[in-house]
Amino acid sequence: MMIMTVSRILIISQHKQRRLGTPLLTLWMRKKLLQQAHPPNQCPIRRREEEKNVLKTISLAELEDSPDLTSPLSQNKGRRIWKYEDIDYFKTLFTDKMIEHIAHHTNLYSAQELEDPIKTSPDEIEDFLAVLLFMGVFTFPAIEDYWHHKPRFNVIADIMPRKRFTLLRRFIHFKDNQQCNASPDRFYKIRPLFEMLREQCLLIPSTYKHSVDEVMVGYKGTRAGPLHQYIANKPDKWGFKLFCRASSCGIIYDLLLYQGASTFFSVTLSEQEQVLPLGAKLVTALCKTIALPQLSVVFCDNYFINFNLVQSLHATLGIKCIGTVQPNRMSGALLMTDKELMKKGRGAFDYRSAEGVITVKWFDNKCINLLSNVCGIEPLSTVKRWSKEAHTKINIPCPSLIPAYNDHVGGIDLSDMLVHLYKTPAKSRRWYIPLDCGLLNEKPITQKVSSGSRTQFEPSQKKRYTPRPSRPQPDVQYDNCGHLPLHCDKRGWCNLCPKGVSRWKCQKCMVFLCLNANQQCFVVYHQK
Repeated sequence: MMIMTVSRILIISQHKQRRLGTPLLTLWMRKKLLQQAHPPNQCPIRRREEEKNVLKTISLAELEDSPDLTSPLSQNKGRRIWKYEDIDYFKTLFTDKMIEHIAHHTNLYSAQELEDPIKTSPDEIEDFLAVLLFMGVFTFPAIEDYWHHKPRFNVIADIMPRKRFTLLRRFIHFKDNQQCNASPDRFYKIRPLFEMLREQCLLIPSTYKHSVDEVMVGYKGTRAGPLHQYIANKPDKWGFKLFCRASSCGIIYDLLLYQGASTFFSVTLSEQEQVLPLGAKLVTALCKTIALPQLSVVFCDNYFINFNLVQSLHATLGIKCIGTVQPNRMSGALLMTDKELMKKGRGAFDYRSAEGVITVKWFDNKCINLLSNVCGIEPLSTVKRWSKEAHTKINIPCPSLIPAYNDHVGGIDLSDMLVHLYKTPAKSRRWYIPLDCGLLNEKPITQKVSSGSRTQFEPSQKKRYTPRPSRPQPDVQYDNCGHLPLHCDKRGWCNLCPKGVSRWKCQKCMVFLCLNANQQCFVVYHQK
């Protein structure tokens, strides 16, 4: 889980104005990989028959020779160069101290088990973690396939031998088992590394808008006992539960491991905060580490929020809050019933306010309830919804707090989506290994960071549209001279029929045209 949350924060570069690319592929490996990778002139030559149904061998030189997409000469090519600066950003979160901690306890654990340490070093642990990152991006059916002679993947196989990787994977450890006392912490095996990571997360400059939600780290084993949770509407339904505070663009600033009644053993809560429900206590614990609470707004869903939480956050920390709320947590606000509101049609709403907190019920596809002490009804906006009666989209009125909530509550969901793009393999009999490997799973998203601490979105880069080639001049198209079919390796859109795709191109007109038993576009195209 540790390794999941590290990567979860690594996803987004706070210090760069560009897209980082596939996650941290060069990590610590810029020296060792360049030394160990095969030079292009030493790659084995295979016969055409042997290359059938065999995965292509990829060397590090191919990755290093990739063109830079930012240069005008390479904008039409799809390969991306891996920048060495990415390692610097990774090291701001996964520090050298953490690497040394893992190396020390791995040697200690192997000595306790084998009576002789495996004598690993911080550099070798960096290699091991880099291999895990590569495996999350380039997936093979089995781990052994990366070293197999036919589908051999040089970028991984040249870092370390398979037996050494398996040995490190067997004895990787994060805490001395002999120092485990009667602490209420049930995640004691990963707690030291987890706290070092959390300290680095708290150093990230944060925005003023935060979302709080739960995160699942996938685990289907049976050795974790009651730490094993189930949530039906998550990508990983079975696993370990974390509660995170993040920005609307997916950067995680703080996180808390859920372990039942002892979840808050290390968090200081007042007597008033102790009596809050579980969801409200989680939000309070995560909000205590916000750097500028008086300027911050927290967005959360109906699992966490209630009327007392909104008042408590503003009274004790100065933090304001917006969120959906269950009808029985609105402190008795007398709003119109769902049936009465539905009779008024879509876009109808009702509200009440008390003690600086407004309660709103709005009817869209169904009635939803919200609490807020940040913004209220005005100014009214409109949203487009499909109308069955009119068979078109129509505008319906919408209170101002609805779009504010929708725009900023999805930071954790965005982070979850990025985690599942490239998942680090973490299958193990030891229940805490998936927790640690999960921290390496986050990937970068496009964003722009201003000179201050506020974060803004860059517009997503749309897929390039390749237009069809223009028609030649009529005196060339119909001159009946030199129009010979030319077979091409790549297919192209037919210049005559709307949906045709062909490998045949006119040698003179330089346009693709269908030329087969069913479509004779090549002949028709050159006739008046």
